[in-house]
Amino acid sequence: MEQNRAAHAFATLGHPGRLAVFRLLMRFAPQGQRPTEIAEALALKANTLSHHLADLTASGLVQVERRGRSLFYSVDLEVTEGLIGHLVFDIGRGRPDLIPPLLAAAQEAHMRDTDFDVLFICSGNSSRSIFAEALLRDLGKGKFQAFSAGTRPNTELNPLALEVLRRNGHEVEGLRSKHISEFQQPGSIVMDFVFTVCDTAAAEECPPWPGQPITGHWGLPDPVKATGTEAEKALVFAQTYAALRRRIAAFVELPFEQLGRMSLQARVDAIGTDQLTPEKG
Repeated sequence: MEQNRAAHAFATLGHPGRLAVFRLLMRFAPQGQRPTEIAEALALKANTLSHHLADLTASGLVQVERRGRSLFYSVDLEVTEGLIGHLVFDIGRGRPDLIPPLLAAAQEAHMRDTDFDVLFICSGNSSRSIFAEALLRDLGKGKFQAFSAGTRPNTELNPLALEVLRRNGHEVEGLRSKHISEFQQPGSIVMDFVFTVCDTAAAEECPPWPGQPITGHWGLPDPVKATGTEAEKALVFAQTYAALRRRIAAFVELPFEQLGRMSLQARVDAIGTDQLTPEKG
């Protein structure tokens, strides 16, 4: 990255408000967010957020796309990669004593092919993340240990979610609602993958996970908020289950032993936007 452009980008991120917006958008990357959703997550006034987004867009770190009547802001990952590379290899001269974790991740060729620990996070851990946990446990072909958790304490499993799981042949006796803090204790399992399955959980400020897991946002609307008759509500839960089943079926078929971290991250991102179908063989 050219030095003046890098200086502009660093100066833009030097403001706490702009940095907070950028950090939030990174948690949804490569997907975008509407300004109203960003403002709500960060408790920002609309005019303040507008200034931050304008500055981030002018620096090239954030891009904007119109979809119908809405604007979606997302991180420009290519520009961000260039800025990080400038910091690491130009300013930092690539010194291994300054950046060993970054270099280790860059030099890792492939993921191992068995025993992946995967955590699905939602706000309540009552339906979507529970669906994902049960699906990966049962579709994972022995390669995965699946977990789920919520960011909101004191929640319970949704009866409609349990009924959908039973109807599709999943064992539900061992499932329970868990708070994310259970997986953030000393000695907790080091995750290989961490997925958020709702926008609320993705917007939460969370400490970095140990072990540099691959992360992804597989957000889906909350079926608990469905309205109408009991049959109409049940249909929404079934549709949410089906959407997650498609994504997890694609995930378990990935050729993990052949993919480096960059390729694997791209596949995970594609699954989150339903742009990847399961691979056979």
